[in-house]
Amino acid sequence: MKQKNVNRSPLFYVGDKYKLIDEIKTHFPAGIGRFIEPFVGGGSVFMNVDADEYLLNDLDREVIGIHKYLCARANNEQRFFDRIFALIDSYGLSCSFRRDDVPPELKNEFPKTYYAKYNKDSFARLKTDFNTLHRRNKLYLYVLLIYGFNRMLRFNSNKQYNLPVGNVDFNANTHQALKTYFTQVRNKQISWQNLDFHKFFDRYIPQADDFIYLDPPYLITFSEYNKYWDEAIEKDLLEILDRLDRENIRFAISNVTHYKGRVNEIFLQWAGRFSIHPIKSNYISYHDNSIKTFNEVLVTNY
Repeated sequence: MKQKNVNRSPLFYVGDKYKLIDEIKTHFPAGIGRFIEPFVGGGSVFMNVDADEYLLNDLDREVIGIHKYLCARANNEQRFFDRIFALIDSYGLSCSFRRDDVPPELKNEFPKTYYAKYNKDSFARLKTDFNTLHRRNKLYLYVLLIYGFNRMLRFNSNKQYNLPVGNVDFNANTHQALKTYFTQVRNKQISWQNLDFHKFFDRYIPQADDFIYLDPPYLITFSEYNKYWDEAIEKDLLEILDRLDRENIRFAISNVTHYKGRVNEIFLQWAGRFSIHPIKSNYISYHDNSIKTFNEVLVTNY
């Protein structure tokens, strides 16, 4: 179901707060001078927060690269759409936003997966060309994201994109998300960073009207983007937040406290000194696409 008055990121990021931002925002403070996200991901949060300026960071350079690429085209969106549709057409990929490319017989034979069947060979050629010829081309990468499995970005040890085709194409939701993104970033003063959060906070200079929102990888879940997170890193982040609290910098952090019998005792013990707000949530597993209920919270120091 479409969220009311919520701007959705065109990166369709796994773990994105699109469905939760209305609830999360009710706990955000008023009067944000600078909005800061050390783990910006797809960007659905900053797109829905009013502030004078934005300092946005993520460790994933490909994600930041796409953000910067799209931001640079916000003032000429028609040229962007002309280019992306030309690229889609050059590979023979379906584009349901503009037309119905999939033959009826394929829809009848594969009623739930016909986009994947139709686009499989074209997507494979696009992926090969990106990995061998266009590795720096963010338009190619964005099209791979849109047509790839679960709209994710994943690379092998040789830094080659290695996801299979997904069962979706460039549709009306994609077009609307892009137009919304262009409108949002045109009206925002944004600085993009691509740093590990330790280095990000080493370089961060606090300002009195800052507000920091953090949505780090979750220690006790099994998402693809959590695989490099461990207890030591969790403690590092919480120590940084303790320092920010001593400096009277406002922050809010999302996390999961309970999941499939696991409990994040480190976070729970730390959070007890602050305000804990339960968040209604569900988790879609990367591994099997099933929905896993869990306990998500937002912790604030104000």
